[in-house]
Amino acid sequence: MELLDKLRKLGLKEYESKVFLVLLKGSLMSASEIAKKSKVPRPKVYEVLRSFVERGYCNEIETNSIMMFQIIDPDIIVDKMEKELHLNYKKSLADIKDSFEELKPLYRSEEDKDSKITNIEVVRGFNQHRHTKFIELFKNAKKEIHFMIRLEGYVSDEIDSIAKKFFKNGGKIQSLYEASYNFRIKKDGQWSNVDIEDLLKICKKFESYGEDLKISESRLPNMTIFDRETVFLNVQDKNLPRHNEADIIIHNKAYAENMIDYFDRVWDTSYTTKQFEKIKASGINEVQ
Repeated sequence: MELLDKLRKLGLKEYESKVFLVLLKGSLMSASEIAKKSKVPRPKVYEVLRSFVERGYCNEIETNSIMMFQIIDPDIIVDKMEKELHLNYKKSLADIKDSFEELKPLYRSEEDKDSKITNIEVVRGFNQHRHTKFIELFKNAKKEIHFMIRLEGYVSDEIDSIAKKFFKNGGKIQSLYEASYNFRIKKDGQWSNVDIEDLLKICKKFESYGEDLKISESRLPNMTIFDRETVFLNVQDKNLPRHNEADIIIHNKAYAENMIDYFDRVWDTSYTTKQFEKIKASGINEVQ
């Protein structure tokens, strides 16, 4: 990469980069000398030099005849650029936050009845923000949540705090977990495969939060029912690329009640953590 390209990468513009290189190579120089060597128009050279003086990149030295310019130690410039970068980042971040504090009240502020005719949402693709739709539904839940969960991939504690707040506000969660071990958890800072004991430990932790929980040996869909009104389905197909994965959100009370009926049927054939632990310890297939 050429030196000019490197300087532009640091945030200097075309004329600034050319003037900077000339200053860096020279000593005391006049604006006309800098313009000649950099091949930058003299009016633009004066603009760049004023900017560099203000930013502390070069010194402006008045002689008996003309004004001369001299670049300062590059190590000092690096420090100044680093400070500028941090200040600009903080300012940009503050601007974003301030702007969205004013913008957030506008979110769905003009939503009308016609907009609620569409009761099915499909969220496609694999990206870090896809889960925010689920989190939004979770945070907006008022009374009860029904989970049917097939633990897969990596399991984290991301929604634990939301669940605790939901319980604190009087909410109820009833959960069915599939007895599968196709996921990993963190043990001693490392992601590790799980066994029966790990699954039971996870389920008991959720029970300690307040979940009414059972373990099912049936294959379960990843489905959540919020307040008997909204159904969230996570659709996965390992034969398809990850960007083809989708979440389906159905806002329909009748459909939600149908899924509650399905949930209840599976619930009746599932095991409490104590029953499941007893089954696995004894090797029997049924609980008396």
